Amino acid sequence: MDTVLRLERISKRFPGVNALTDIDLAVGQGEIHALLGENGAGKLTLMKILSGIYSPDAGRILLDGRERRFAGYDEAVAAGVSIIFQEFSLIPDLDAVENIYLGREYTNRFGVLARARMREEAAALFARLGIGIDLDAPVRRLSVAQQQFVEIAKALSLDARLLILDEPTATLTPSEAAHLFGIMRDLKAHGVTMIFISHHLEEIFEICDRITVLRDGHHVGTTAVADTDVDRLVEWMVGRRLEQAFPPKPALDARAPVVLEARDVQLTAGAPGNGFFLREGEILGFAGLVGSGRSELARAVIGADPAFRKNVRLRGREVALTDTAEALENGLGLLPENRKSEGLIVDFSIRDNISLNNLKKYLGRGPFIDRRAEYADAADVMRRVGVKAPGPLSVVGQLSGGNQQKVVIARRLNHRCRVLIFDEPTRGIDVGAKAEIYLLMRRLTGEGYSIIFISSELPEIVGLCDRVAVFRQGAIVATLEGEAINSNEVMRYATTGN
Repeated sequence: MDTVLRLERISKRFPGVNALTDIDLAVGQGEIHALLGENGAGKLTLMKILSGIYSPDAGRILLDGRERRFAGYDEAVAAGVSIIFQEFSLIPDLDAVENIYLGREYTNRFGVLARARMREEAAALFARLGIGIDLDAPVRRLSVAQQQFVEIAKALSLDARLLILDEPTATLTPSEAAHLFGIMRDLKAHGVTMIFISHHLEEIFEICDRITVLRDGHHVGTTAVADTDVDRLVEWMVGRRLEQAFPPKPALDARAPVVLEARDVQLTAGAPGNGFFLREGEILGFAGLVGSGRSELARAVIGADPAFRKNVRLRGREVALTDTAEALENGLGLLPENRKSEGLIVDFSIRDNISLNNLKKYLGRGPFIDRRAEYADAADVMRRVGVKAPGPLSVVGQLSGGNQQKVVIARRLNHRCRVLIFDEPTRGIDVGAKAEIYLLMRRLTGEGYSIIFISSELPEIVGLCDRVAVFRQGAIVATLEGEAINSNEVMRYATTGN
């Protein structure tokens, strides 16, 4: 296998931190090479250096044996290097064709846009990818998966020979991810080289050829996928073996008071009527295939989404819960699946996010906020949940995914929510941060909090939950506890209903 890319002793320092130290990496033609590491390990910094966004302080970049120094992203693109970030770089109000050819539009000899030619070539790109796209619709109206494929089509239109994919499956359904992997295999067969960044280790073993792991800005190791396993990769990433990622489950106390009970919850007329209860100090899992109705039921119960009919009791008292503000006032807090768009304002500080929805707590005389009290509360709850940041005034958007999730938890604790709904809380965060979230959830239930835990990752459901409600086609088909909480039982009910 010919070596397309070689990075030699790449180093990069930012004020106060060595982001990368003497990193070596070699990638062969037509290889899908995984780049792993916890958030902050240096993966994206290394890729930004490769794509010309950052300049290295030391080291060499060699493409096809020739040393290259890119003055900017455009030079990297011209050399055949293209990066697709987790946060898309598309213009929402432009259509797919306009996004693909933005800044390099075709014109005829009179300087008029050759729209038909661009549209024809874009259609051919999407046909190659096996994707149906409305070429005339603004990309904001496309699904997340379709937007992902617009980014890939844009890279292919640039004749990318080296394609960097940063967490491409983070917001895709399993079927959409499977389609993406099919596209990646086809690109590989046509000689395109890919560097694949993902927190989902099962994806690495499915699609990649070799793996390089970074930790704290250093190269830990490179191995063929066939020569390693999950335990070894985790040890490389976090510096220790996670023999037991999940904290021990306490004995289920059947005498614990029921804090939340939902009866005959119907999302629409004619839809299945569902019910469940949640005890004090327990983690109740909502399991099932994507689209089975887990999140929809939880959101309807607390008023985040409308319900055709529902009966909800909180500590034996009937409550209406017509919206999330009423749910918060009653101590029920949702940690939404999309933390960046629904759970946080990423341009605000940690302090401002934590006090959001609860500012009346800090109002003294007149319309002025007691900033001292607000800061003190933010610092206290940050310590409780283990947010790693310089202080409460740090901007949330600059934190890792795991720390952003902890800020969402801190918001709800500051609002005195005793019932918490965690919707896919570990999506897009690394294995070390996941373990911290698991420990935090179990510590909270030990303090008397109650948690509904929605997850698409079966090991999380099995390893963390005290009871599990299994969903299929909008209905709860079984509630499991004890030894019945195992992968086979959960999947049997989720796929067959019995």
